[in-house]
Amino acid sequence: MYGEAHRPRWVRWLVLGAVIGVIALSAIALIVFLGVAIGLDALLIGLAAAILPVPVLLLAFLWLGRYEPEPALYIGMAFAWGAFVATGLALLVNTGAALLFEAAGLPVELVAVVVAPVIEEIGKVAGPLLLLLWNRHAITGITKGIVYCGVSAIGFAMVENILYIGGHGYRAGMDEFGPATGVQLAILIFIVRILMSAFAHPLFSAAAGIGLGVAARSGSVAVRVIAILVGVVAAMVLHASWNLMAVLTGWTGEPLVFLYGYVGLMVPLFLGAIGLAIWLRSREGGQMTQRMLPDYVRAGWLAPPEVASLRSLGTRNSARRWARRVAGEQGARAMRRFQFAATRLALLRDRVVRGLPTKPPDVRRTATEEQALLAELTASREVFAGRDPQVPPARWDGQRYEILFPDGGTRTVAAPEEPVVPVPVVLAPPAPPPPPPAAYPWSGHPHR
Repeated sequence: MYGEAHRPRWVRWLVLGAVIGVIALSAIALIVFLGVAIGLDALLIGLAAAILPVPVLLLAFLWLGRYEPEPALYIGMAFAWGAFVATGLALLVNTGAALLFEAAGLPVELVAVVVAPVIEEIGKVAGPLLLLLWNRHAITGITKGIVYCGVSAIGFAMVENILYIGGHGYRAGMDEFGPATGVQLAILIFIVRILMSAFAHPLFSAAAGIGLGVAARSGSVAVRVIAILVGVVAAMVLHASWNLMAVLTGWTGEPLVFLYGYVGLMVPLFLGAIGLAIWLRSREGGQMTQRMLPDYVRAGWLAPPEVASLRSLGTRNSARRWARRVAGEQGARAMRRFQFAATRLALLRDRVVRGLPTKPPDVRRTATEEQALLAELTASREVFAGRDPQVPPARWDGQRYEILFPDGGTRTVAAPEEPVVPVPVVLAPPAPPPPPPAAYPWSGHPHR
């Protein structure tokens, strides 16, 4: 499914350029369309209102990825894809479907239930899916899938809200009854779409993100395909349920229909999604380092305190404060690089344990990436390790500590069950590696 290792580099950059070109053309076309359709004043009013929740939502999703921050380029492309490509595609298909439903004598409102959820969720997930196909290491787990799909959905919702607040709200009210009515309608739509339901599109697309994350962590082509399909269909069902509540409210004239659905279905789903995201964030961030990195401790590449310091955001912040105390801002920056590299190393090891690198080019690529991450760990560690005057000089050889005591003698001390040393120590050079297992020709004890 992912053939990145077999494609020439120029092909990958050509694909990236094509995607950026599609986003740019879609942005120009959509802005021109909105400006002509609803007017410049309505466009600016809609933009001013629709952009308000964007920073809050973006920060929430970026917070999920703090263990392994996403590249700004990928985040920007996911947002732009949702805002312009997915929105433009949905606008074309939904408009065409409305015309067909009207010609067939069917209620046009049904487009929001049977057509819009399908094309909109496909459009939003298409960007992150292309990113996964272009760079299979961009999405390393479920949390990453949720982040990229959520960011795409935030972009989509922003442009959609411009159309609703500026067009269906301000422009429609002003043309019918004057500016005062236009402002009132814009405020009413702002309350419903921003204050009450800003989470809706990201919530729907988070289901597709879970599917992408499962696919990224599976070595089975069948599991990958099924996971993506199930995730996208789940997003469509959630989206259709939300739109159905609004349609039924319009048909019955009873606002309680929407209120009951909102309180009884969507709010619990939203709270459940928050809980799931926080749990996944902990599991794929801190807990994975504790499961995967002990292999590198035994090989002499990491010391027990270093792995222990990665277990949570709190311990990571403590390690950065210590590095700043002993080596200044340069030390804090080096500790941050060390932590990110260690997290990526744990994710890489997890892929190996799952058997994802199978073909020789994939194995070689994984081995190269592992060595690069180990080199990054070593270079970062040299900035701050062994500089704390409050800690006696110590070396870790993969099995035990060699500690220089105040009397000048060096003694060997076994590692405690719980690493009590709060900071990294200097590492002894790892022993020559034994013959690696046949299943993973690059694994075993790493070497410098």
